[in-house]
Amino acid sequence: MNAFGIASYGIAALSFLVLTLLLITAWRGRQQGAHLIVASAVTALWAGILAAQSYTGHVPVLVIYLAESIRGGAWLLTLVAIAGIAAPKFLSNAARGLCVLLLGAAVVLPVLEHFGIAIVNPTLLLSRAGLALSLLALILLEQIYRNSSQIARRSLKYFIIGVGTLFAYDLFLYSQTELLRAVSVDAWTSRGILNAFAMPLIAIAARRNPEWSLDVFVSRQIVFYTTTVLVIGSYLTVMALGGLYVREIGGAWGNVGQIVFFAGAVVVLASLVTSAPLRRHTRVFISKHFYRNKYDYRIEWLRFIGTLSSTEEEDVGRTAVRAMAQIFASPGGFLFLRDETDKKFLPYAAWPMSIDSVGLPASISAEDDLPQFLAGKQWIIDTEEFRRAPDFYGNIAMPSWLLDNEQLRIVSPMLQLDRLVGFVVLYDPPPPFELTYEDRDLLKTLGRHVATHIAQQDADRRLAESRQFEAYNRLTAFMMHDLKNSVAQLKLIVANAPRHKHKPEFVDDAMETIANAAERMTKLIEQLRGSTSADRHVAADLRELAQQAVSRCSYRAPKPQLQAGLPVMVMANAERLSVVIEHIIRNAQDATSESGAVSVSIGQQGREAHLVVEDTGVGMEADFIRNRLFRPFDSTKGAKGMGIGAYQVREYIRLLGGDVEVQSSPGQGTRFAVSLPLSQSLDATAAAPNSAVNS
Repeated sequence: MNAFGIASYGIAALSFLVLTLLLITAWRGRQQGAHLIVASAVTALWAGILAAQSYTGHVPVLVIYLAESIRGGAWLLTLVAIAGIAAPKFLSNAARGLCVLLLGAAVVLPVLEHFGIAIVNPTLLLSRAGLALSLLALILLEQIYRNSSQIARRSLKYFIIGVGTLFAYDLFLYSQTELLRAVSVDAWTSRGILNAFAMPLIAIAARRNPEWSLDVFVSRQIVFYTTTVLVIGSYLTVMALGGLYVREIGGAWGNVGQIVFFAGAVVVLASLVTSAPLRRHTRVFISKHFYRNKYDYRIEWLRFIGTLSSTEEEDVGRTAVRAMAQIFASPGGFLFLRDETDKKFLPYAAWPMSIDSVGLPASISAEDDLPQFLAGKQWIIDTEEFRRAPDFYGNIAMPSWLLDNEQLRIVSPMLQLDRLVGFVVLYDPPPPFELTYEDRDLLKTLGRHVATHIAQQDADRRLAESRQFEAYNRLTAFMMHDLKNSVAQLKLIVANAPRHKHKPEFVDDAMETIANAAERMTKLIEQLRGSTSADRHVAADLRELAQQAVSRCSYRAPKPQLQAGLPVMVMANAERLSVVIEHIIRNAQDATSESGAVSVSIGQQGREAHLVVEDTGVGMEADFIRNRLFRPFDSTKGAKGMGIGAYQVREYIRLLGGDVEVQSSPGQGTRFAVSLPLSQSLDATAAAPNSAVNS
């Protein structure tokens, strides 16, 4: 009894029996599929006979010869059926003829031997039959591969490798038998294991070739665990042989060396089997290389592009979220985009709900863990996986609004030239849903496409704005002409007024006002011409500039009230910053009734100066603040305004290194907060106090 031979051929018999059952349940009536089923079934029977021969040691050579001939013939006829017209006709006929010849020999030779006519030694007859079958099978495999298209080769390669392995080993075995005039026992018993290794390759090829009318399905879990068991078995076998070698060369210490060697091998094996990254990479490898795609990418991509380019939604961000969500059947999601300062990410759009109804934070700092992780790793985050194994994501600090909401499942970065420009958060798709490597690759591709699409929309918007500015610049040329005439008239009045005044106090006051207006219009003309250094920044007292602006706005109701403490020094062009403050105050007055209130407060906190203008006026909706307030040439005042005031305010404040924040609700008034860096020349006395901004 040969224990290794029993195990070897027993495993092969079980493997091909399983393959036969899978093929039978998936067969759809095509000829190639029938041949493959017969070949698999015959191989299982052949392996069973050889396992019995290893157990008893008394199976007649004729029975083994018949088993070898039928098994080889079944595979030859399968190769002929798969090759079809691709194989030369004489080769197909030779394969069929060889099958008939070998089976005929199994009948004729025993009869001749019965009459005392011995033509050939039974062992040599077995080896020569095996050589003929192996050579012809390998030639047919070469013909199949050479005459296949590039696309067909990708699906046939596993079949070529699997069947080629069977007959290449047979060629080696029987060539050795011819040379030694005897069968090598070790080579013979190892043959079963080699056949078992070839079975998964043949199964994969059957699944990848639908023209064989086979729809074989083996779950990824089964393939993963079967492969694991085979690899572990092979590893332990090799280590056992290594241990035997150590024992043979170790002398008196041989037994101890064998035990230590094998124990070390088991420890290494245990560490590999329990490695989560190794298991994860193995599953991805199996799914990528042995299974069909999860999605029909042609259909999904056409639908994605169709949705993204549709005109159903005016908001490109909302359309982008919808296009990504529908691929995964997600009920919705929302989008964050990096703002123009590159310091934070702002809620930009949501689908199908409104962005204001989601309850998102006003902004996410670009320095937080989530944006940093998405920018650095460029990974897709599965929040369900994060809750189970946060160490896989480096134990980053996930925002509570994202982690506490179990309906939020996927966080996908939007990258443009490897720069994070935003990220999409999708709700959990309907169960059962598992985020696989294929979903992650698809999300990365979609994210890059959406980022490019939004960037293109933004570039188109900026181009349109630049053209509007060109028109505005042409308009200013006419404005300067008119202003020059007005200034000349005002100066003439000032020059002639002393000779015609009747009420000295009134006339003096009027002349002073007119002179001031003339001076301001002259500066405006110089700025429009670009002949002044409007952007030359010097240390300026924000409190004093606010007082001047409040004074100029005090002639109309509601009269602004100033709350200011110590001087607050900033770097700016004093005249231009004063005009900016005045514009903010006048906007607050425009939005507030005469019985309302407008307050202006000045303060500093840390290294920043703060100016806050609050009113009790009509307020604004969040959508208006987000999409229209700072958009140039978009005015709510009709023909009275150009719609560039708020835009100029924000752009100049950002030019100074600061920022503008607006908080408002309909009917609840508006809070307009400006932050600016403090002047570097501010002395210690002025920098010490931290007067909080009234909120």
